Formats: sequence, structure tokens, C-alpha cells
Amino acid sequence: MTSSRLSGFRDLDVEGRRATVAEQAGLGAADLGVLDPTRGLTLDQADHMIENVVGVMGLPFGVATNFTINGEDVLVPMVTEEPSVVAAASNSARIARVRGGFFTSSTAPLMQAQIQILGCADPAGARVRLLEAREELIEAANAQDPALISFGGGVHDLVVRLVESRAGTYVVAHLVVDVRDAMGANAVNTMAEAVAERAGRIAGGRTLLRILTNKADMRLARARAVFDSEALGGPEVVENIVHASALAESDPYRAATHNKGIMNGITAVVLATGNDTRAVEAGAHSHAVDERGRYAALSHFEKDADGHLTGVLELPMPVGLVGGATKVHPVARAAVRILAPPDARRLAEVVVATGLAQNLAALRALATEGIQRGHMSLHARNVAVSAGATGDEIEKVVARLVQDRAVRADHAETVLAELRGSSTPTSGGTA
Repeated sequence: MTSSRLSGFRDLDVEGRRATVAEQAGLGAADLGVLDPTRGLTLDQADHMIENVVGVMGLPFGVATNFTINGEDVLVPMVTEEPSVVAAASNSARIARVRGGFFTSSTAPLMQAQIQILGCADPAGARVRLLEAREELIEAANAQDPALISFGGGVHDLVVRLVESRAGTYVVAHLVVDVRDAMGANAVNTMAEAVAERAGRIAGGRTLLRILTNKADMRLARARAVFDSEALGGPEVVENIVHASALAESDPYRAATHNKGIMNGITAVVLATGNDTRAVEAGAHSHAVDERGRYAALSHFEKDADGHLTGVLELPMPVGLVGGATKVHPVARAAVRILAPPDARRLAEVVVATGLAQNLAALRALATEGIQRGHMSLHARNVAVSAGATGDEIEKVVARLVQDRAVRADHAETVLAELRGSSTPTSGGTA
């Protein structure tokens, strides 16, 4: 990567942006040719990915610029339908560059599979018996995936919990598996199914569920950045963001929207790279529940000793580079080529840094002009196109909608009719 600071990038046409990304990422023009909707996922490929296929649905694929992560410039591919997301992440990354960009770290890629055991006469005794058989069960599980073992992965531990429920006490065994560069669902599920019967006999009960947990709290990724006070807009903006963050940490009503802003960035990168958005979202929201059972903010913002804003974000990030759509979907492969992460941990860290950037952008907007001004100016393009604007008409209609502070379909139709010299509004959705 030469540089992610691409001044004027948004002013280029689509082909110009694609060529710039290819050049900066060291790729050939053909490598990104699959981003053309006529050359992306084919019907035949789709038919082999899921069942009952009748077509392919496309979403906009954008690239967030300005990111520096651990001293390296990165272009971040994002797939989303929501206006302002890519622009907001890019702007936050530009602010973060002033003080070194984002700094990230992560834990080993550990996933867990659960084996639920019912009807044990002595649950406490069953737990200890399973722990006594730890080596036997780990060996049997690892035998299911020699390839994973050859890459340094496999089961690293066995944890056994007693879970009280309205239906009694369950003995729940967890296989803790290093899945290396995979998301890991298939690997851990196969292992759990292979050892479930033996675990049930040892515990003296009947096994039921044997499946991974999406609460991937052993597979964490973290991002940190210092956002320059002056670049943010001054000390008052810093103070306001700290107060907004504090409310999200204390009030679940605010936390839900605060965390949604984080996920705007995270889900867009996870989707672009062909990873499982639902698994990541489930893990993130479960992680947002604190030790008291209260839903709270995933991120934290505070003022440092020099008056600048420090932001931190930590959450589970079960993403992979092997298997699934990441390897099958041509657009996902292109996204991974743009990022060029050396392993799944690096990908996870980029995803979390993007989430922190997105969060900062939303908080800064709320702390200054309000969320609507910037968001609606971008949303106005969708409204203008829906009203039937084409070509140069789009920007003219957008300018009027923003100027009039009326980003609505009916007003867009009226403005477009005026531009075309007609007193009759157009019927929305036609060119």
C-alpha cells in the first residue's frame, strides 16, 4: 500500500476510483474487474452457495480511505446500502492520522463449541469426571481435523460449566479450539459432534445440543486512537463527545443506537470480505452486556492529559480468510486482495478499527451539527434519483433539497419539475 490518503478520491468517476485503488493496493486492473456488476457473482456460483437460488442481489461496494493502522496505510473495502457510512469512516480516519492513526491488537483465534448434557444424577461429579477425561476428549476432537492441527490449530482446552435453568441443571462442556485463519464454525461443530456421545457417557447423562457459541469472548480484537482536539473542532467538541459516550455507557436506550453506529462500519467490512455478519453481530451485542447483566456501550471515549480525545473499542471478532464465501465469492476475494491481511487476526483488527472510526464520526456529528445535516446531504442523492433525476440533474436537485432542508420525495419531484420547465411534478422512480 503506497498511501490511503487519497485526496480528491470522491471526485473521480467509478473507473477512476477503481484504477486508483488497484494502483495503491498493487493490483492489476483485472483484479478489480469483478466489481463490475456484470462480472461479479454469477448465477451458477450463487446456485452453489445457497439453496433455491432465483437471482443475485447487489449492494454498493465502496472503499474507505485515510486509514493508518499500526503504522501501515490501509484501504478498507465496505459494502453497505446506507449513505454517509463510507464517507464518515474515511473522515474519522483522516482525523486519526494526525496523531498516528489506529493501534490494534488481538487475542488468539479461539472459538468454543458447547456440548449440553441432560439428566446427570450428580452434576458436580459429572463436571469433574469430564475434566479428568480432558486429554482423551481433546485427542478425539483433534482427530477430526488433521489439516487444522498441521497449521498449529486444534483444541487447546476443555472447560465444563454447570448451568442452572428452569428445567434443571445442565452440564455444559466447552471445547476451546484455535481455528487459525478460519471463522471456525464448521471445524468446532464437527469436533463437538464427534465427542458428544463419549462426553455424555462419562457424565452419566444424555447429550442434546452440540454446536458452537457465537459469544466468541475468547477471540477479541481491540482498536485505539487519539483524535486531535483541534482537528475535531476544539475542546468543546471533545467534552461533548465524552459526555455522549458516558450516556451510552450508562443508558441502554442510548447504548443500542451508539452500538448500531459501530456496527455500521463493522458489518460493512465483514460483508465485503464474505464473512458471517450475523455471527459477528451476535457476538458484539452479547459482549455489550456487562457483568451486571446491563446492555452498555461497546466503546469508550475520554479526554487525555493533553486535551485530545482517546477512543477505544474491544469486541469479539470471529472472521476468517479461508472457507465459505470469502473464498467462493469473487467480490469478497477482491476485497481481501485490497486489504491484503496476512492472517485472520489482522483482518479482525482492521474491522474493529473501522468500527471505532464509524463510532467517532457519529459522535462528532451529534456533538456538533447534529446527525441529520451530513447524513441527509448524502441521503438526498437517493431521494433525487428516486424522483427520476438523471445525469447533471441529480446534483442540482440535491443542492436544492439540502438548501431547503426538505429531503423528501415530494419536494424532489417538485424541484425536478421546475428544472425541466414543467409545473407538474414527476412521478417518482421514473427517468
